[in-house]
Amino acid sequence: METVIIDGVELHLTEPDEVPMTWVGQPDLVTQVQAAWLVLGDEDFPLNPRLVGKPGVGKTTLAYHAGRSLNKPVYLFQATMDTRPEDLIVTPVISEGGKIKYMASSIVSAMIKGGVAVIDEGNRMSEKSWASLAPLLDSRRYVESVVAGIKIKAHSEFRLCTTMNDDASTFELPEYIHSRLQPQIYIDFPERDEELLILRKNLPFADDEILEYVVEFLQAAHDADERYSVRDGINIARYAMKRVASSANPEPANEDPGVILNYLREAASLILDEGATAYFNEILDEMTDEQ
Repeated sequence: METVIIDGVELHLTEPDEVPMTWVGQPDLVTQVQAAWLVLGDEDFPLNPRLVGKPGVGKTTLAYHAGRSLNKPVYLFQATMDTRPEDLIVTPVISEGGKIKYMASSIVSAMIKGGVAVIDEGNRMSEKSWASLAPLLDSRRYVESVVAGIKIKAHSEFRLCTTMNDDASTFELPEYIHSRLQPQIYIDFPERDEELLILRKNLPFADDEILEYVVEFLQAAHDADERYSVRDGINIARYAMKRVASSANPEPANEDPGVILNYLREAASLILDEGATAYFNEILDEMTDEQ
């Protein structure tokens, strides 16, 4: 584990995240995030965009991809309602011999290494936790660790953004934090062609027929203002294919669209809710009418 010494205190850094996340489609959103991180001169400093949208639309993937596209290490921090200020900065742990070891958070590790910190679902954190990051989010660009008794300055190449779900199970951001997390970039459901590309990227082992059914399901759900996301569609397709593979006669199931749709309906009811099956029922009805 890499360590650094700051004001006589040894900090143990966390490793950047290496995860298989690739953003598909909507290149303008990547450009918007990276533009917020630009620095135009000595007196300028990067902005801290917040990515807002419904769960499952790819906010974390977008942030991760934008950072990796700039050849920066990316550090993911999962925020929760229980996140404490020390969790965001430095946490003391007992090491061998009963000595205290200071562990830098993924955010502080990104600050020191000049990477990108992504605070995932940031509006689940309380104001007290956000307050500890306030100096980092403006021109000061530092944090203070009460636990370790040190001030940690951010590397000039450090960048930050946060994702925020557009739902009711979150905190309202205080204005002084809200104004530091700009610009707001809204991620909506993708268009049909882009949604199909995302499914193909995440399900390279799936038949085109299944992907087409799932895209039709998602597009109909979007038109009805449902919150079903492409992540839900991926999970539905994966489970349905596992049901086909585990059935007594998987080959006929693959050849029979009605059987496949029944598995997709079952998957939708288990992964989402019984109401989700209605959209697959419509697809089956249309096929029946055509026949």
